[in-house]
Amino acid sequence: MNRLQRLHAEQDQSPWIDFIDRELIESGKLSRLVADGIRGLTSNPTIFAKAVATGQYDELVKRQIDAASGNQQIYEEIAVGDVGDAADVLRRVYDGDDAADGYVSIEVEPDLASDTQATLERARHLWGRLSRPNVFVKIPATPAGLPAIEAAISEGININVTLMFSVDVYRSVARAYIAGLRKLHESGGDLSRVASVASFFVSRVDTKVDKRLTEIGSDEALAVRGKAAVANAKMAYQAYEEIFGGDEFADLKAAGARVQRCLWASTSTKNPEYSDVLYVDELIGPDTVNTMPLDTIEAFLDHGTLERTIDADLDEAAAALEKLEDLGISMKQVTDELIDEGVTAFAKSFDELLDTIDGKRKALTPA
Repeated sequence: MNRLQRLHAEQDQSPWIDFIDRELIESGKLSRLVADGIRGLTSNPTIFAKAVATGQYDELVKRQIDAASGNQQIYEEIAVGDVGDAADVLRRVYDGDDAADGYVSIEVEPDLASDTQATLERARHLWGRLSRPNVFVKIPATPAGLPAIEAAISEGININVTLMFSVDVYRSVARAYIAGLRKLHESGGDLSRVASVASFFVSRVDTKVDKRLTEIGSDEALAVRGKAAVANAKMAYQAYEEIFGGDEFADLKAAGARVQRCLWASTSTKNPEYSDVLYVDELIGPDTVNTMPLDTIEAFLDHGTLERTIDADLDEAAAALEKLEDLGISMKQVTDELIDEGVTAFAKSFDELLDTIDGKRKALTPA
């Protein structure tokens, strides 16, 4: 077995790919990646924008122009088509692992992030259009997103909770999932077929914290660079074990409910001084997912480490977070800023995607 396959077989962590386009599916590359150990896939607007610009979807765009579709409808046709086809490729993982893995995610649009009801209605629409059990609908962990997550889970919709940075927010997300499951159970729903992941964005934490540490410039500040993100994720996993290993989930677990796995996202290393597999090697543990770009997957296949690290050196992780506070860096402020910036960046990416589609439709519209 290669390292990806061993990661799952030996450590019960699922490696996913953070990429999708039409060529990946039609060329058979996704099928080969799945054969090599990839067990799921996520998508985002930036990736779709790049793919649209290459001309991969020109025929689809032409058909939508003829159907008088707007730019957002064209995007939906692209996204639903690719996510649905990718889910079909990964269906063998889903079926072979009793619905524990093999998922593909599609996102609710960012302009709905502050509107609970609109987010829920959009999640219902995308779930219904895709009509596949191995799909996640992404909802951000905003204050308006939490009740939408609970409601969607109560209706049996699989949810990928995205844009998470804070351990406190994670606790609220996990409890929204549990509350949704409880409502589903009370209504007679099948808990065993509902799944969710809580996506922690990892490397962005170090990018922001390291900048502040560099500005401080002292030896003790510089010594903590590159430690905040992993420490924060390890604390999140401790919260996961507390919640899903405790009394508040016990009755649902007995009724067949699945835990909400922690998913480590944004795991490519941004600082060239750090290991290119830092955010994989340091976050290995059971019932977790690591979604990686192609370069990180290739690096891990070549020289990744295969041992449980998610709950190793917890005292050191806690000490690193305490040191940040001592240096005047508030992790609450950092994570609050990151969620605001994340929603803004997500909206900007989506606007750029629609602009790319608009440019493509103009180029393909007969004069």
